[in-house]
Amino acid sequence: MRLRNKITGLLLGAILLGTSCNEQDLLDLNINENAVEDIDMRYLFSLGTLRIGGEYENTRANMLYAATMIQHTASTAGYFSGDKYFYSAQYSGAYMERHFTDVIRLFSHVITKTADDPTQANLNAAATVLRVFDLLRMTDIYGDIPYTQAGYGLESEANWFPTYQSQQEVYSLMIADLKAARDKFSASGGALGNQDFLYGGNIDKWKKFTNSLLMRMAMRMSNVDPSTAQSVFTEANTSGAFTSNDDIAFIHYAPGPQGVNRNGLNDGYWNTYKYSRDCKISGTFLNWMKANKDPRMMIVTGGVGNPDDASTWITDPEKQIGLPNGYNSTNLVGAVPPGTLDGFTTVQQNFSMLNLKYLDWEDPYYLISYAEVELMRAEAAVKGWISSNPSTHFNNGVTAAISSWVIFDPSFARTGPEIQTYVAGRGFDAATNADKLRLIGEEYWAATYLNDIESWSNWRRTGFPALTPTQDPNAEEGNFIPRRLRYWESEIGANPENYQAAVSRMGGDLFATKVWWDGGN
Repeated sequence: MRLRNKITGLLLGAILLGTSCNEQDLLDLNINENAVEDIDMRYLFSLGTLRIGGEYENTRANMLYAATMIQHTASTAGYFSGDKYFYSAQYSGAYMERHFTDVIRLFSHVITKTADDPTQANLNAAATVLRVFDLLRMTDIYGDIPYTQAGYGLESEANWFPTYQSQQEVYSLMIADLKAARDKFSASGGALGNQDFLYGGNIDKWKKFTNSLLMRMAMRMSNVDPSTAQSVFTEANTSGAFTSNDDIAFIHYAPGPQGVNRNGLNDGYWNTYKYSRDCKISGTFLNWMKANKDPRMMIVTGGVGNPDDASTWITDPEKQIGLPNGYNSTNLVGAVPPGTLDGFTTVQQNFSMLNLKYLDWEDPYYLISYAEVELMRAEAAVKGWISSNPSTHFNNGVTAAISSWVIFDPSFARTGPEIQTYVAGRGFDAATNADKLRLIGEEYWAATYLNDIESWSNWRRTGFPALTPTQDPNAEEGNFIPRRLRYWESEIGANPENYQAAVSRMGGDLFATKVWWDGGN
């Protein structure tokens, strides 16, 4: 207001005195010489990275929907919509709502500003890889999405109402972008340094991450375009993907003042929302671990009892009981066999809770793991895409999945003999190829616990593990595990033509609508 008055006064003065006034001089009065004109693109890159694990959308898409749909967790609370197949517009559209503005916009801007600067080639490549990672997750959640124009609204008003592209086209573009980014990484491309919260500037690991992501995409499209899938997979595998748990791609959050620097999934599960303490390990998941003598059981659960009172915790493995999916507090008691409850007055406390040791704000937020890569290699070997031994890859993948838990807490370490006894007990070597694929799918499900959007995507592709849908009379579209989530509802009014074109092309904006790569099961 003061600046506006100053300009007005000067204009009047010039008129009254009959003096001439240069237009540019007047415009220059609006320039704040102390303002910051340029932002370090590495800062925007690091901010975008941290926001991938944001609380709002990860609580909703990953926790309230995917984790319960895939029957890793369960809750009697109605807002845990995934295992009751309820529709919540806010929860269903949350990932789309937040990530176009909070994540994709930042990476897209970094890519634009560094495109022609060879000294920032590594930053450009890393931003491209994470932009693809985030939009890959988005297209796997929703189907057709804006890709080419996504996040580029600052660059041109032509991008203000972005076109939705078919998922098949999006996949093709993402593969091309990942390969271009991978080939751009170089020792002379500028340091990423401490603002790289994945690898601390290690370019070789970024290349491995890029190839591992290409392998994930190849497997995803294997039912609908097997020849392209095999080609993409084998090229990326040969180029060099993950080779140990040291390569795992996860966001490193730090202890101390939090703000954006915290694992948003854990924030939703435990640190902020006390109601999330009602969330328990699913009976499906826990019973599977019991049946297979899985050494991860007492890692995944911290025991039965009141999670706020350690003196109540029952950690005897034999007394663990998973919460069956799809129930509320009214009808739950009648569904549990007599004599299985331990007498806690709060019904939910009779069931195995999440282990608090992996629910700290600074705990890692997984993007893709070495275990996943080895299990994908096992599947590729079974399919004949690669010539290596599928049993070796299966062993490596399961071993990596179990041993990687020490990243969360040293007490999660399991001995080599424990792990090998478990692997041998799975019977992979003697299994038929069909059973090998089932075992790989089940272990992938176990390995991606907490990374439940990925668990859900792989289940939709493979059908493993075999899951029985719950039955709720108020299910939105029927009692089936959703094939996708519905778009953010604001798109209906904000970008109507492009939204409607996508819905028409896909055959609807419903839980039942299958995305392009979903071969069904």
